[in-house]
Amino acid sequence: MLYPLLRKALFQLSPEKAHQVSMSSLHFLAQLPGGKSFLKQQFQYQGKDLSKKVLGLHFPNPVGLGAGFDKNAEHLDVLSLLGFGFIEIGTVTPKAQAGNPSPRLFRLPSDQALINRMGFNNEGVEAITTRLKKYRSQNQSDLIIGGNIGKNKVTENEDAWKDYCINFKGLEEVVDYFVVNVSSPNTPGLRALQEKEALRKIFSELQLLNKNKKPILLKIAPDLETSALDDIIQLTKEINIDGLVSSNTTLDRTLLNADNQKLAETYGAGGLSGKPLLTKSNDVLSYLHKGLESNTPIIASGGIFTGEDAKEKLDAGANLIQVWTGFVYEGPRMVKNICEYLSSSHH
Repeated sequence: MLYPLLRKALFQLSPEKAHQVSMSSLHFLAQLPGGKSFLKQQFQYQGKDLSKKVLGLHFPNPVGLGAGFDKNAEHLDVLSLLGFGFIEIGTVTPKAQAGNPSPRLFRLPSDQALINRMGFNNEGVEAITTRLKKYRSQNQSDLIIGGNIGKNKVTENEDAWKDYCINFKGLEEVVDYFVVNVSSPNTPGLRALQEKEALRKIFSELQLLNKNKKPILLKIAPDLETSALDDIIQLTKEINIDGLVSSNTTLDRTLLNADNQKLAETYGAGGLSGKPLLTKSNDVLSYLHKGLESNTPIIASGGIFTGEDAKEKLDAGANLIQVWTGFVYEGPRMVKNICEYLSSSHH
């Protein structure tokens, strides 16, 4: 109930600053006497009825946190108190990157949307692996952690597969599944790697390394033509891609209201996420689900704010869902709200 007031205060800050303040506040709360149990009680869904096995892993509930929120795996201990069924860290690149110059994250509150052009800012695979090793050794939690991996900006596309392999080798012991991110609009030329032969190269190299059979998924853009989606469906079957994440941010600004379309132009380049993406991402999800004949697990993201939104994704063929922008607008009780809705809707 307090969150709308809190959000009002946070929205006075720049989006990146607000993110830092929110995370610091959570860490502070968790360290107070009884803080952790208070947060768990407030924000975790305690039912066991939503647990499911996907990708050979046991998820306590289907609501995950998408990549880009905890890029450097710095906040897993507090984020896990908020009831997520799984958390995806990254996007991780082999070398540390500063990303694009600020400002690079913009709010469009009247559309409940964000535009970002962060540009894979992260501390690099070594630093992140070290932090995850420490987290794993200190926490006996069964939190499912995904590793979202990308290429460095300076790496040429023909060598991109090498970057994905470096990330894989680094993170293999500390994450439960991988997501190959070739769909961020904020690394020049990256989306060209969604082309069939480029994907074939990346996945075949990763599969050669994958002795422990960690699930490796592909994250796609919601802006692909039907023919490109057909290619991905065909390739998924052909080289046994373990699953898909559908979908990343969109470049389609026509989904915004007229005022925000003008505003977005002044913000410049970047991927759009949030409420306006719901229908478009659902269309892509349905198309993939039908084409894959439901053999391949799909993690769905794009525009999820409420239990109804989540159920729409699951009904359209998703096995799991991921939130990000909705979490910024809805606040920390979001996961519990969604889980309670999903639970009541299938009894």
